[in-house]
Amino acid sequence: MNRVDNMMGDMGKLRALSEVEIPSLEGKVSDEEWKLRVDLAAAYRLVAHHGWDDLIFTHMSVRVPGPEHHFLLNPYNLMFEEVTASSLVKVDLQGNPVEPSPFITNPAGFTIHSAVHMAREDAHAVIHLHTPHGQAVAAHEEGLLPLTQTAMLIRGDLAFHDYEGVATDHEERERIVADLGTKNAMLLRNHGTLSVGETVGEAFIRIYFLERACEAQIYALSAGDRINNPPQGTPEIAAQQGAQGLKLAAQFLAWPALLRKAYRLDPAFAS
Repeated sequence: MNRVDNMMGDMGKLRALSEVEIPSLEGKVSDEEWKLRVDLAAAYRLVAHHGWDDLIFTHMSVRVPGPEHHFLLNPYNLMFEEVTASSLVKVDLQGNPVEPSPFITNPAGFTIHSAVHMAREDAHAVIHLHTPHGQAVAAHEEGLLPLTQTAMLIRGDLAFHDYEGVATDHEERERIVADLGTKNAMLLRNHGTLSVGETVGEAFIRIYFLERACEAQIYALSAGDRINNPPQGTPEIAAQQGAQGLKLAAQFLAWPALLRKAYRLDPAFAS
């Protein structure tokens, strides 16, 4: 019953929000933390824009600099298009808010994200999604196939974790970390997708490639059984190219462009 008890947690204390008032934290946190908050809030808005959100039920995080390993997580009771830099909840490694907040966090989100943040010093940002295409490929026995360039660029950096139920049991953290190892993307079997990165942008670009690869695989397999497999050796070449190219794209190309897009869509995320 541990998972059920943990999932219910403080649900008895919940109250529905009829409106959302979010006092600004700009100037009340360090400049470095504020930038991380803006980046993560942008990622939430962009996930919503791409249709990858699952109501309120998935999560992204970024670690705040410092020895405490505090990290920012989304408020459980906000839609992704409502998330702002100031609404993100800073939690410790026990899941407790570091500062007073009117919001709660997702217990399963805390389990998954705290596991990675505790174990991987390079995993400053973690993104986890429940898209239909990602779940479908995660439920497929062979996982992600080398059917498209997109898949081949990310596939060599992909790990797998077997389903154990809603991730509210903190003992699962050890197995998540062991299965992830040094990889930067993961299929959570029968569950969804996950990516990590040294920055929010890096994690976002990895999840973008993984999600697009999953989507293309479902389309390809539904179109019939006459699949054209790539020539021998090319998946390995593409994997090497992806290991270098995705990080550079995140730092200098795609993520800066995505940030500009987030501001065009609704600059309120940065408040």
